[in-house]
Amino acid sequence: MCHTLTTCTFCGVGCGLYLETEGDRVVGVVPCREHPSSAGRLCVRGWHVHEVAGSPERLRAPRIREGTTWREAGWDEALDCVAGRFRSIRDRYGPEAIAFLNSPRSSNEEAYLLQKLARAVIGTPHVDHGAGVYGHHSVEVLLDQLGVAAATGVLADLNRSDVLLVDGVDLARQLPTLAGTVLRARLAGATLLVVDARRHRVAESADVFLQVRPGTSAILYGAMARVIVDRGLQNRDFLAGRVRDVPSFLDAVRTYDLLEAAERCGLPARTIEAAAIAWARARAGAAMYSTADAARTGESVAALVNLVLLCGQVGRPGAGLYPLAEHNNLQGVCDVGMLPDRLPGYRAVADAGARAEVEAVWGAPVPDRAGASARDILAGGHPEIRALWLGRYDPVSTAFAGGAERTLKGMEFVAMQHLFWSGAAELAHVVLPTTAFGEETVTFTSTDRRIQRVRQAVPALPGLEPAWRQIVSLAGRLGASWAYGDEEEVWREIGRVVPAYRGACQERLDAGYGCPWPCTDEHPRGTDVLYEEARGCGGGSDGETGREGLEGGGGDHGRPFRMRAMACPEDEPADGAYPFTLIFGDSLYYWHRNVLVRHSETLQREYRMLLLDYPDGFVEMHGDDAASIGVRDGGRIRLCSEHGCAVTTARVTEEVRRGSVHVPYFLREVEEAILGPRAGTARLLPVRISKEGA
Repeated sequence: MCHTLTTCTFCGVGCGLYLETEGDRVVGVVPCREHPSSAGRLCVRGWHVHEVAGSPERLRAPRIREGTTWREAGWDEALDCVAGRFRSIRDRYGPEAIAFLNSPRSSNEEAYLLQKLARAVIGTPHVDHGAGVYGHHSVEVLLDQLGVAAATGVLADLNRSDVLLVDGVDLARQLPTLAGTVLRARLAGATLLVVDARRHRVAESADVFLQVRPGTSAILYGAMARVIVDRGLQNRDFLAGRVRDVPSFLDAVRTYDLLEAAERCGLPARTIEAAAIAWARARAGAAMYSTADAARTGESVAALVNLVLLCGQVGRPGAGLYPLAEHNNLQGVCDVGMLPDRLPGYRAVADAGARAEVEAVWGAPVPDRAGASARDILAGGHPEIRALWLGRYDPVSTAFAGGAERTLKGMEFVAMQHLFWSGAAELAHVVLPTTAFGEETVTFTSTDRRIQRVRQAVPALPGLEPAWRQIVSLAGRLGASWAYGDEEEVWREIGRVVPAYRGACQERLDAGYGCPWPCTDEHPRGTDVLYEEARGCGGGSDGETGREGLEGGGGDHGRPFRMRAMACPEDEPADGAYPFTLIFGDSLYYWHRNVLVRHSETLQREYRMLLLDYPDGFVEMHGDDAASIGVRDGGRIRLCSEHGCAVTTARVTEEVRRGSVHVPYFLREVEEAILGPRAGTARLLPVRISKEGA
C-alpha cells in the first residue's frame, strides 16, 4: 500500500491528508499530523473525499447534444465543436457575446488559463467564478480598506488568539476542522464572540452570543465602535501611524446610539457593551466571517474591518481579519484573475499600466473594461451574452442563482466541464469530462492564503485529461500558440503575473505544507502575518512584513489602511402586512444537493439524514412563531411576499431567532414563487406566514 501526501479539496481550510492506494485505486485516507492548519484532524468529508473520484457514475467520454438526444464523441470532435461554435458566435455578435464561469473548486492552473482564454483569445471581459452569485462585496471592501483581499493571518495561529469573533458562518457544519481549532482555543482560555442570526453549535459554546436580527450586523459593529471610542479603548498609536480617514470615521461613529442600536439589532445593550469591551482589550483578536453569508453586504464587511482597525488587530500572530471561504479554492481563483473587474493579482482591469504588464506576458491585448458578474449573467441580466462556458460549475443544481435554468435554456451554446452528469449538463450542448481528486497534480490556495499542491496518486481514467489541458487544447483551436508542456510551466507563468505568487516555485511548495502568499525570494517559506509590526519586509523600509508582492489597493506604505466612515443608517419602518424576515442561505441541508457529495455513499447518507423527516424540503422557523399561527413541526405553511406565495413544510427549531424564517438554497420553488423579479438578488425579504388551509 502506498501513501501520497496531498490536500483535501472540499472546503477552504485545505486540510493535509495522505491518500492510500493499492494499484490504480484509492482505497482510503490518513490525516497528516504535521499539517499546520489541520494538525492531524479531518471532518467527515475529508475522511471520505476519495469516494467521489471512485464513483462509478463519473463521465468517461465527451458528449454532444443533437436535438433532444445525446451521444458520446471523441475529444477532437468535441473540442472542435466548442471552438467552432465559439468562433461563429464571436464573428456574428462580437467577443462580448461569450462568457466564462468556473467553480471555486477549480485549480489555480485551470482558473488562470480560463480567464486568459477569455480575455486574450476570445477578447471578452465576462469572466467570473461561481461564488460570484453571492456578490463580490468582500473583495472590493478589503482591497479598499486593507489593501489585500485575503486573510491577514494564518489558521495555524488562531491558538494564539485571546479573543475570537465568528460572524455569520456555521463553522461546525461548513468548516468543521476550523470549528475544532476555535473551540480548542476557547477551552484554552480565549474569549469566543459569535455574531449570527442562527444559533448553531459553535454559538452554543460562545462566551457572548449576539443573535442579531438579520441584516443588522453593520449596525452592531457601529455600536460596538461607539462603546470603544466612548471608553477610550481604541488603539490610538495604531490609528495615528497606520490608518487614514480616522477623523471622518470618528464623526460617523458618534451618530450611533447604543440603546437605539440594541433595539434595532434585537439585543440587550449590555451584551453589545460586553462584546465591545472584550474585543477592545484583546491582546490578539481574530475576526472571522463568511464571504458567502446570505445577508452579507459591503457595509457589514466594512463595519467589521473598521472594528479590527479601531483596536489595531493587524500585524500580530493570532490577530487579524479572516474571510472564510467554504469552497476550497475561492481564494485561489480570485488571486489568479477569475473576477470580472480584476486581472491576476487583483489589479484593476481599468488600470492601463496593469493591463500593459499582463499584455507583455501574454503577448495579446486585454479588454479594458470590467465584465458582467456571474449573478447578473445567470439571472438573465445580459441577453447579449449568447454562449457560456461552465468550468466544473453547475449553477442549476448547487447554487441559489435566480433563474439559472431559464438563462441556460436561452443560450445559443453552452459548453461544460464536469466530473458528473448534472442539471446544467442537461441544458448544455457539449459536456467534457475531467480528471478527479488524486488523478492530477495542480495547486489550490486555502482560505488563509496557503498555496498547496494537490498531488496525483493514481492514473486518470483512460482517455481523460486535466481540465487545464483541455483549455490549452481549445485555445489552440481558436488560434492561440500556447506551449505549456506540463502544469509547472503554467505555474511559472502565474508567478510572472501574480506578484504575491512569484516565489512559490514547486520546489518550495514541496519543501513543506505549501506556503502562505506573498512568497518571495526574501521570504521563500511565505508570509504568515501580513503587515507584521515587529520586523521589516524583504529589505524594505516600511516596517511591514508581507507588503512585497501585494497589489490592488490600500494606498501609501506608511499608512496602508483606511477607515470607512459609516453613519448609522435610517431605521426603515416595519411593514405590518409582512412582519417576518425571510433569509435565503447556506445550511447543512444544502449539501445534499452538492454534485460531489451526492456521489459519495457515505457523505450522501450523512448529509441527507434530516431530509428523511422532510422529504420535500423545509423552511426553519422559531417555536414561538410556529405556535402563534398554530403550526407544529412538519406542518404545512404558506409564505407570502408582495410578489407571490409558496407552500412548504415547517421545521420548528430554536436555531433561528423569532421573527425570521430561514430557507435553504435548494428550495427553488419557494425562491421563484415569492421573489418574483428580485430572484437571484434578494437575500432578506419581508414575508407573512400562515398555516396552510387556515
